[in-house]
Amino acid sequence: MKNKQLISYIAPGSPAIRRLAEGDESYLRPEFGFTPKWYRKNLDINFGEQWHTSPAYRQEKIIRMGAELKKRFPNIPIGGISNYDKPADLLTGVYGTCAIAAIYGIGIKYFSDNWPCSQHAYFDDKKVDKLESPNLDSNKFFAELMGQVEWIADNCGTVEGYINWQGVLNNAYRLRGEAIFSDMMLEPNRAKRIFDCVADTMEQAIRRLYDRQRRSGFDVKFCTVSNCLVNMISPRQYEEFLLPYDKRFSGTFSLIGIHNCAWKADPYMKFYASVPNLGYIDIGLDSDLITARELFPNARRALMYTPMDLANKSTDEIKKDLEKIVKEYAPCDVVLADIEADTSDEKIVKVNEICKKLSR
Repeated sequence: MKNKQLISYIAPGSPAIRRLAEGDESYLRPEFGFTPKWYRKNLDINFGEQWHTSPAYRQEKIIRMGAELKKRFPNIPIGGISNYDKPADLLTGVYGTCAIAAIYGIGIKYFSDNWPCSQHAYFDDKKVDKLESPNLDSNKFFAELMGQVEWIADNCGTVEGYINWQGVLNNAYRLRGEAIFSDMMLEPNRAKRIFDCVADTMEQAIRRLYDRQRRSGFDVKFCTVSNCLVNMISPRQYEEFLLPYDKRFSGTFSLIGIHNCAWKADPYMKFYASVPNLGYIDIGLDSDLITARELFPNARRALMYTPMDLANKSTDEIKKDLEKIVKEYAPCDVVLADIEADTSDEKIVKVNEICKKLSR
């Protein structure tokens, strides 16, 4: 399934994103990822504004992070790093999940031990009713982002990695706040206006970044969308308001991945299955895994295993969960993201060994 599927990818210090599958993935493929707080505690790295605005700073720190991962987990390819002395990906994780909101002028709040978040400066009715997609040619934030891309091209040759552009509802929420949900019920035209603007901006920004990456020798032809807030709306609302945009992205790009978070995905799965060129889908453990395997036979499926379950369940309990996943859902990824420092290295090694044995 090479070039037809996407797999989970968690770069050091970055939220989970997706990348192109190689085609030789294991039957039960674990993808481990740690929070910035984990790295902060173990390496005293500051994930504040400089981390997101200086690729030179990131390069220096990612080298340290890679060395730490190699020391602790020599047999687990955590972070996707193949060359710890000269990491190729300096882009993934930049600005966390805030990029589209920042293009619209929403400020970013930075933290020394966490991913950044968008400030709560929500647009009122009048601003939304006059909203237009920003001109990226004159947008300060986008220019600064592309300035980093040029630095990476000049210093690394190729611009590898991925910005987390999120999804239409996620981004609309960052602009509008909780009012976006009442808009969908009471002012559907207002909701559609903000959705249209966000979708246009996402598509334009993705196209421009991909064009620059392609000219550097790194060709990306897929996109991923994050539907983290889908459980806040009804399946009918997803079908009416958001599904058309997910289908639009799947037509614009040759392959699409849909991130559903660890929610129970049952009410939305039949709509996800209608999206063309679906190369990746992730869902939570409480979902109907057997039905999901039937609905998504060609996509790389992933199971979002929560950091709480990883931390609080015994190894035997986790093994039972993984056996269920193999029986009902695999071949698939198991995404073990947002791991905190209170989860022992030994437990991570054991879970990886279980996945290896079950893959056989």
